[in-house]
Amino acid sequence: MTHAVPVRRLILVRHGQTEYNATSRMQGQLDTELSALGRRQAVAAARVLVEHSPVAIVSSDLRRAYDTAVELGDQAGLPVEIDPRLRETHLGRWQGLTHHDVDAVSPGARAAWRADATWAPPEGESRVDVARRSAPVIQELLDKHEQWVHRPIIVVAHGGLIAALTAALLDLPVDRWPVLGGLGNTGWVQLSGYGDLPSWRLDVWNATATVAADDVL
Repeated sequence: MTHAVPVRRLILVRHGQTEYNATSRMQGQLDTELSALGRRQAVAAARVLVEHSPVAIVSSDLRRAYDTAVELGDQAGLPVEIDPRLRETHLGRWQGLTHHDVDAVSPGARAAWRADATWAPPEGESRVDVARRSAPVIQELLDKHEQWVHRPIIVVAHGGLIAALTAALLDLPVDRWPVLGGLGNTGWVQLSGYGDLPSWRLDVWNATATVAADDVL
């Protein structure tokens, strides 16, 4: 008798716009709030994502992600679980600086950071560091939610974390991690995991309900 292979769908959503995003300022783990546009983006994304009937919603504890997740939770009728391991990359001395500020002090550093997943800003984290702390969250969700088969779990987090976590789940060689580009605000990624110890595949990258592209962490 042939048994169906379980398929688990994971949707990773970036938070809505903040004033830092709008002004090209590096956020990292600074606890910034959604802008008025960011709140509208959260509402629009939630209207689309709620149609997937999620099993659970899990969020970074930073306000911009949590407030985005709460909008989805309210529309889906689900509580939002919080996990600080889903915080954005810590950008060390870059946090709070604009792109121009960083480029003036360290010409070429941002390009090096984007091209190399092992490279970290001064006193900050690399994408490899971020994946190492966030990947266990997904394993714990697998252990916790037995009903996670046909309906997705939605994780609301940050662009840098989502890119790092996706690359790690897909088991991409670290030197290929930069092929995953930036996400727009409230852009989302969908992965499908096949088998009891899931082999993950990328279904969707940077889907959006509204268009507001930027690449600020």
